[in-house]
Amino acid sequence: MKLAVQTAASSLIGLGFFALTLFLPAGTFAYWQAWVFIAVFTATTIGPSLYLAIAYPEALQRRLRAGPTAETRPVQRVIVSAIFVLATALFVVSALDHRFGWSSVPVWLVVVGNVLVAVGLVLAQLVVIQNNYAAANITVEPDQALASTGLYSVVRHPMYAGALLMMIGTPLALDSYWGLVVLAPSLAVLAARILDEEALLTEELGGYREYLTRVRYRLVPGVW
Repeated sequence: MKLAVQTAASSLIGLGFFALTLFLPAGTFAYWQAWVFIAVFTATTIGPSLYLAIAYPEALQRRLRAGPTAETRPVQRVIVSAIFVLATALFVVSALDHRFGWSSVPVWLVVVGNVLVAVGLVLAQLVVIQNNYAAANITVEPDQALASTGLYSVVRHPMYAGALLMMIGTPLALDSYWGLVVLAPSLAVLAARILDEEALLTEELGGYREYLTRVRYRLVPGVW
């Protein structure tokens, strides 16, 4: 029951966040791109969340422990705070772009943006199913095993790869090219999180140093 309440509360907070960062700066509820984005986001998260609640409740619990206060490393508290600020900026800039018509994204590209958002979210959910220790905060638990198969055999941080797809798709889905400007600082912050996380895993997770030699790329195969 407690997990169900926490999940419902998290969903309501997320919807409230979307309302404040999309419809308020857009100045209207007649923003169909935002409604479609919210529908896609909800549809691609509610199913996997229900599955995790039934099959892997501990994994879902780890995902719900999010935010700067959930981090044990000071640098990660700063990074997570920056991620929240940049996510807010991405939504607000996209909504303002839509409101004032700074750019106009064709419908087909809005659809592509939503597809990227959906694929990114599903990818992130699959990571949690493959690795139940994939928490929202960076930590190593005493009984944690190294995940090196499935998506982890392609890149070291498949969850962040999913986040990257979502970051690219979100402004397009929200009818904005200017929202893409937020990508540059977002990528820098994401890279800082990954590098610090790898430093921790190398020190505390058995077999991770050897894993680094087997899987070369962190985020995008052939790039980085």
